[in-house]
Amino acid sequence: MNELTYIAGELGLPVSSVQATVKLLDEGATVPFISRYRREVTGGMDEENIRNIQDKLAYIRALTERKVTILASIEEQGKLTDELRQRVETCMIMAELEDIYLPYRPKRKTRASVAKEKGLEPLADLMYGQTLPLSGDKQSLIAPFVNPENGVLTPEEAVQGAIDIMAERISESADIRKVVREFTRSNGLLSAKRKDEESKERTDYENYYDFSDSLTKLKPYQVLAINRGEKELVLKVSVEVSSSVIVDLIAKKVISAPGSLFESEILKAVEDGYGRLIAPSIEREIRSELTENADLHAIDVFARNVYNLLLQPPLFGKTILGIDPGFVSGCKLAVVDSSGKYLEGTTIYPTEPKKWIDVSEKTLSALVKNHHVDVIAIGNGTASREVEQFVAETISKYNLTCGYMIVSEAGASVYSASKLAAEEFPDLEAAQRGNISIARRVLDPLAELVKIDPKSIGVGLYQHDVNQKNLEHKLGQVVESCVNHVGVNVNTASPALLSHVSGLNSRTATNIVRHRDEKGPFRSRESILDVKGMGAHSFEQSAGFLRITDGDNPLDGTSIHPESYPATYKLLEKLRVSAESIQKENKRLQEQLKQVNSHHLASELGIGKPTLDLIIENLLKPGRDPRADLPAPILRKDVLSMNDLKPGLRLKGTVRNVVDFGAFVDIGVKQDGLVHISEMGTSFVKNPHDVMSVGDVIEVAIKSVDHDRGRIALTMRLEGPSPKPEQKGRKVTPERSKEPALSDKLELLKQKFSR
Repeated sequence: MNELTYIAGELGLPVSSVQATVKLLDEGATVPFISRYRREVTGGMDEENIRNIQDKLAYIRALTERKVTILASIEEQGKLTDELRQRVETCMIMAELEDIYLPYRPKRKTRASVAKEKGLEPLADLMYGQTLPLSGDKQSLIAPFVNPENGVLTPEEAVQGAIDIMAERISESADIRKVVREFTRSNGLLSAKRKDEESKERTDYENYYDFSDSLTKLKPYQVLAINRGEKELVLKVSVEVSSSVIVDLIAKKVISAPGSLFESEILKAVEDGYGRLIAPSIEREIRSELTENADLHAIDVFARNVYNLLLQPPLFGKTILGIDPGFVSGCKLAVVDSSGKYLEGTTIYPTEPKKWIDVSEKTLSALVKNHHVDVIAIGNGTASREVEQFVAETISKYNLTCGYMIVSEAGASVYSASKLAAEEFPDLEAAQRGNISIARRVLDPLAELVKIDPKSIGVGLYQHDVNQKNLEHKLGQVVESCVNHVGVNVNTASPALLSHVSGLNSRTATNIVRHRDEKGPFRSRESILDVKGMGAHSFEQSAGFLRITDGDNPLDGTSIHPESYPATYKLLEKLRVSAESIQKENKRLQEQLKQVNSHHLASELGIGKPTLDLIIENLLKPGRDPRADLPAPILRKDVLSMNDLKPGLRLKGTVRNVVDFGAFVDIGVKQDGLVHISEMGTSFVKNPHDVMSVGDVIEVAIKSVDHDRGRIALTMRLEGPSPKPEQKGRKVTPERSKEPALSDKLELLKQKFSR
């Protein structure tokens, strides 16, 4: 089958669209470029479809390469028949291809190979052929194979050798392995038990001490937890299935003449072949399959969370003061301006053991007032809540106009010790560099977080247990998608951010920054071609994602590709509007664009409708940042404690992590609360990601509080008025930016995912 036809059938896409997409990919076009600027060519393929095609294409080509190797190996052995060649060439599943190759794969010494060396293969053929009469003299047929010179001393040894050969032959049958594999998948159970049943030590795996569930019903997080428990030698794990049923299934496929002379020996070979050879192999294969599927699911969840974290709305135009909390070493402070430039930093000691409250309050207050700080960003690590209490009291005591927010500092230490951080701030110590990162990730999360290995961002479960190569590949795609979805200001972006732009790499990104530093800001997209290493292809792939604001050409600040400038000018001329006027509010232009017949106009301009739609979208909202549609983060002035929480109390919270069984929400206390999937609404929720994303601001109510274990159960089933919390001299309702209603927020989510 043609690879393009197969891919189209597997993904349910038109063959013509798959063909066009594959051609573009083979020519070196990137996924973001194809999805945005080649929609006419691909028939409207979006980014998800293109990545699916890309992944499926890689699989098919790896399969094809493996087929070539297998056919060459079998042909070299002189065993390649036309029928076998056809089986190999038409196989489309890697596991089944390996099953076909199994009998021809070079082997180490086995019981069967030893028996063959003793000359017992003809006896195995005799037994397995089942062409004998139903009755006869077995011993006379076996006797010729008893040969002390070959190491066969007795008839029993000859029979056992023949059974070993038949068992291996049965175990290497692709058809039989397929039957066993499918039956085990459908009917098997995964069982886990505590390895040391006498031990009284508590572990994280108590839910799996006596666990058994159908292979078809296992949840991905269960598979990963069991795998980890097994790796840590806490659990012993096995796949359980009815061996007697499987033996019967194999026997029906093997025994073509019931009652034949050697039927009992064939049955022994079936039992041995399954129990000794097939069962362990299929168990390993199924365990590997379960792990691979769980990995893919966990990676997908992690990738979704990273995607939504990277696309959190920036606080442009704000001055941020970052605080990296600590006890003995104190709390590092760093102020960055609205462009992310580091202004000033110091260390204060408001916590134990020094607890210099007065001087720390004065230092913090002075920094806030001197630099007109808008937001204080507090890292969520050690001493975070103690510092939050200190900040809230300082804001109140000194009547500061700023608010504060808790920020995940995951990965800040990784960045602070990196070569990139040392190059950015060669005169600062590592702790202060990490603090600057905390502040900057509030100002523009995407620009800052791309400097950190996505695995270190900390918004998933089991990310250290999954296949690291697959995780790195997927997260690389996520970062690429986010950066190009938003676009990059070529005159302010760091090399780390530029390196993720379509068509660029770390070398060209570094060259762009060097060119910018030496010759000043770029005035036009066209001038980017002057950068060393920037060829025509790289420019074509990257130009539409690179923004130049306040440059010579207003269109350079939009996502309209330079190749579409002539059509854009024609459109503006037709509407009697200058390019310069699009930078200002132009109600007449907006009304005209809303009323155009896009199909007719696209034909008149000589472009496709998708390109015209993109042009119109950018003329209506030039330079628009897609992150601006989402709610801004919560800013607080007062602090909550666990003791303030009462069942029924309603609060606004920020979603920190979304997992299969629910979501963890920061409601302003030391411990994130959990909204279980069953508490996400009045109707059934199949997947938490359908309801919320990392960074979303949601309204929740306290369901229960476990003070001993530090656990907070939350619900989104909001009924009746919220009981008033105990004030204890401070208010507990957080100050926040204007948020849409939850129903409007869910609609925003739908729109975001549809993009």
